[in-house]
Amino acid sequence: MDKVASEAAKTLIERVGTYLPEDSTEKVGQAYFYADACHTGQERKTGDPYIVHPLETALFLADLHLDTNTIVAALLHDVVEDCGVSLEDISEKFGFEVSKLVDGVTKLTRMDDKLQPPIDEGENLVDDADNLYAESLRKMLVSMAEDIRVVLIKLADRLHNMKTLDALPLEKRRRIAQETLDIYSPLAHRLGIWEIKWQLDDLAFRHLNEDKYREISKMLASKRGEREEYVEKVTSGLRDQLAQFGIDADVTGRPKGIYSTYRKMEKYQAQGKDFGDIYDLFALRVLVNEPAECYQSLGVVHQMWHPIPGQFDDYIGNPKENMYQALHTTVICDGGTPLEVQIKTHELHRVAEYGVAAHWAYKEGASGDQRFEEKMTWLRQLLEWQREVSGTAEFIESVKQDIFHDQVFVYTPKGRIVELTSGSTPVDFAYKIHTDLGHHCIGAKVNGKLVSLDTELDNGDTVEVLNSKSDRGPSLDWLNPNKGYVRSAGARQSVRQWFRRQERTTNIQRGKELMRRELRRLNQKVDEETILGLFKSDSMDDLMANLGSGNIADSLLAHRLAQIGHETEEPLAQRRNDLPLSSPSSGITVLGVGDLLIRIGRCCNPIPGDPIIGFITRARGVTVHKQDCSSVLREDEPERLVSVQWGQEQQLYPVRIIMKAYDRVGLLRDLTAVVSDEGVNIASVLTEEWSDGTVTMALTCHTTGLDQLNKLFSKLDGVRGCISVTRDRSSRPIPSNS
Repeated sequence: MDKVASEAAKTLIERVGTYLPEDSTEKVGQAYFYADACHTGQERKTGDPYIVHPLETALFLADLHLDTNTIVAALLHDVVEDCGVSLEDISEKFGFEVSKLVDGVTKLTRMDDKLQPPIDEGENLVDDADNLYAESLRKMLVSMAEDIRVVLIKLADRLHNMKTLDALPLEKRRRIAQETLDIYSPLAHRLGIWEIKWQLDDLAFRHLNEDKYREISKMLASKRGEREEYVEKVTSGLRDQLAQFGIDADVTGRPKGIYSTYRKMEKYQAQGKDFGDIYDLFALRVLVNEPAECYQSLGVVHQMWHPIPGQFDDYIGNPKENMYQALHTTVICDGGTPLEVQIKTHELHRVAEYGVAAHWAYKEGASGDQRFEEKMTWLRQLLEWQREVSGTAEFIESVKQDIFHDQVFVYTPKGRIVELTSGSTPVDFAYKIHTDLGHHCIGAKVNGKLVSLDTELDNGDTVEVLNSKSDRGPSLDWLNPNKGYVRSAGARQSVRQWFRRQERTTNIQRGKELMRRELRRLNQKVDEETILGLFKSDSMDDLMANLGSGNIADSLLAHRLAQIGHETEEPLAQRRNDLPLSSPSSGITVLGVGDLLIRIGRCCNPIPGDPIIGFITRARGVTVHKQDCSSVLREDEPERLVSVQWGQEQQLYPVRIIMKAYDRVGLLRDLTAVVSDEGVNIASVLTEEWSDGTVTMALTCHTTGLDQLNKLFSKLDGVRGCISVTRDRSSRPIPSNS
């Protein structure tokens, strides 16, 4: 037996012996010798005997004080996959529960090998690779819902793999690290296992951005002495003050991880601050014996230092769904330095560090714990919501949004606490209460005031839903992400289901109207064959029905139509091997020619996202046109046409928007407010009134590209009295009344 493995095995037996009965340690020992025999002759990429990996996985779970069957399953988690051992053999030797856990981890490992990075937005959403990724992730979450210990083993397995990632090729390291940061770290956070989360974050960050990782490590090291002196000063001061009030407390400074520091640096840099301005690189942790002492300690903290308004959270009274409970406050400490203080009992701290894993500590398969089952309902509910979502990028995004996102706590008028995904709206709230309430929602009051349905809810808000007695149902606009009415997967799924139940003919008609509106808005004429090809649909009726029912989001429709030409064309960079050169101020790359002056063609005013081509003028450099611009199509000197593409540089581009609406007082004010809220500058506005009571407004706006323009269109559509919003490609000052 390898010396390293032998020492690890001895450590494991000793560790489990500190909290498990003797017969349990015997079972763990038997599992180790069985796994060692199965893995004999196998080595990891690091050169270590393979048995080291399951041993390290089991050791970590033993640190969490998990039950016997979990430790045994961790030792055996690779024998089925790598050694040809049957589940029947494991069941016979170690019991059915262990074999079930091993089976669950084996399935996750197989799926894990299949996971690929998510597809880019705008690619074909029915691609096979995308479906595989979504389905693999879905199965993992289902397994987790059946027995949370399966994922605890998988997280410990992933943690050790991340610690030994250096042995793999660079590309594979990066893929695994990104997957860890996208899926496994947020999953550990959602399960409340801080001890795993921060390690996964730092390890993944090191492989994804090694230079920045080393830079931050050095900066933290250079300030360590100064920080330690400061931490000692405030901890000893608070400890003494608590003792005067008869509170026996353990006061320590908890440093933030490297990845957490990196995220904080990004936030501070956006505010124009330097690293030296970041003081909250650690939090003060206060551990007491009883819950009542938490609130007593809070009073002492606020007596010593001035609390910052709005920076207090009571997670003891309002626990998070991942079982986290503590008091959080931020105070202005000595010298004007902000200091975060976390107060909890020793037992609550154990739960905070180990999350749902704490449920299994000292418990031998106690799956009937009612409190625990209630805590896990969030997961099963989300999975139920997502059952009918196909294996697309939409599923991936909904999972990340609803499972891996922060939460807000709001109240019903009767004082019931409702937990929602951060960024949720009154519509999300209505659907969380009851599906029918969501379907009939027509308005909302937040803290007693009427608000729009796209209002983001904050912690502590009291929300009242105003509902209609009619059966008109939800609005299809709620499925448009640009309008921001619905943010949660559950609410989106409920809206889609309502529209799916409507008559097919109604959905087809609704889809045709959406298609006509979008084509009119983009000033495009597209044949049916091209449209069917864009969405890989067999018939226009099927496509229109999917569009009208919300199965295809109208934001995706706008994106696809605007990108016509990209799907069939060879990338410009592949057509020429010449070095691409770009104008320093244009944000446009010219392929195959020297650095020339670049200007935007005023005849068609292309913006980023439009397919473009360049024309070499005789005196003004290169003029950039849309590929379907009439000036280009009429050109009789094709040799003067050059390939161009949009560069990376952020720049504003002028575009003319034509809005037709019913005239009313305040129309122009509402229009300009919408444009301003989207961060778009209006260069000019021309208006003309018509005899039928309507008005036409031509706005010249400066946008960053097609994505921002499409979002702006959606917002302008919602202005009261709006008839149509289109993009004008002409040079006329205002359209005719036709």
